[in-house]
Amino acid sequence: MTTIANLTPAQIADELLIAVHRAVEELRTLDAELVRQRPEPARWSIQEVVGHLIDSAANNHQRFVRAQFTTELVFPKYEQNEWIDSQAYNDADWLELLDLWVAYNRHLAHVIRRVPDSALEVRCTIGNYAPATLHFLMTDYVVHLRHHLQKIAERLPS
Repeated sequence: MTTIANLTPAQIADELLIAVHRAVEELRTLDAELVRQRPEPARWSIQEVVGHLIDSAANNHQRFVRAQFTTELVFPKYEQNEWIDSQAYNDADWLELLDLWVAYNRHLAHVIRRVPDSALEVRCTIGNYAPATLHFLMTDYVVHLRHHLQKIAERLPS
């Protein structure tokens, strides 16, 4: 895995696309029953994890765009369990969910690639978390996505 903390927006976008495209081919082969199984009642299914990644894309899309037009961004915390529950991702069509996830990340890569250098240090406060720069949020988005993809891979049969 590439360390992305010091990469340019274009390089971050490239890393995002690489991660998505490496994962999606294997994810497309997974059986619908397998992806809907929860390993434990309180843990998300693979399909719900992909839903969470869509939610993360949606929240970060707003952050990445809005931070470019202000000197400081204050944005609400993402209530992940509420979002997962309200959207019933396990009831969605698996392949359509994957298509949405891929398309959203392609668009985010496009957005990230266009972030001007002048916006990279914009201070962003998300919920009650410590402030971070827009650059950090973009790199952290890719790190977060990779983390969840690794956790999915660990759950798959050999």
